[in-house]
Amino acid sequence: MKKLVLASGNAGKLREFGQLLAPFDFEVLPQSAFNVPEAEEPHITFVENAIAKARHAAQLTGMPALADDSGLCVSALGGAPGVWSARYGGEPKSDAKNNAKLLADLAGVADRRAHYVAVLVLMRSADDPQPIVAEGEWHGEIVDAPRGAGGFGYDPYFLVPGTGLTVAELPHEEKNRLSHRGKALAQLLARLRAGA
Repeated sequence: MKKLVLASGNAGKLREFGQLLAPFDFEVLPQSAFNVPEAEEPHITFVENAIAKARHAAQLTGMPALADDSGLCVSALGGAPGVWSARYGGEPKSDAKNNAKLLADLAGVADRRAHYVAVLVLMRSADDPQPIVAEGEWHGEIVDAPRGAGGFGYDPYFLVPGTGLTVAELPHEEKNRLSHRGKALAQLLARLRAGA
C-alpha cells in the first residue's frame, strides 16, 4: 500500500478518507503522526488554501498528501464567510460565535441563498506540477432558528432544498451523499479510477 498523509488532524476525516481510498491502495495517515504542524492558510480562495496545506504536508513528510478546504458562501454577503468560515466570529474559533455573526449580518436581508464549498487536493509530491483538484458545492438557504442535533458548524441553519430539513436534521448517510465534501470526494475517486 502507498502511504498518504492527510493534511488535517480531524479524526472523522481521517476515518472517512481512509475507508474511501483503501481500494486504491492508499493507507491514509494523519499529519500529526509526523509532527507536521497546521499549515498557514493566507489565501482568499479555497483551492489555494487546499494546495498550500497539501504541499506543506508533502514537503514535511516526503509523502503524497491530501488536503481539503471548505466553507460556507452566502450570496447576500458577497460570498462571506467563505475561506474564513471557521473563524468568522473571531478568535478563539467557535461555532456559536460564527452562527451569531452570520445571523446578525443577515438581519433584515430577504435573500438567504447560500452554498457550502469543498475543495480537495491530492499532491503526489511537494513539487507535483499537476495535483488532482476536485470541488463540490451544496446549495441551500440560511434559516433564522437552529434545527437538528446532527452535523456541526453552520449545519443547524443550512436548509436543504426539497427536504424541508436542515443539514443537522439529515441522517448521516444522506448528508454524506448530498454534501459538498461527498461530491468532491466522488470527483477525486473518479479521477483516481481513471488513472490520474
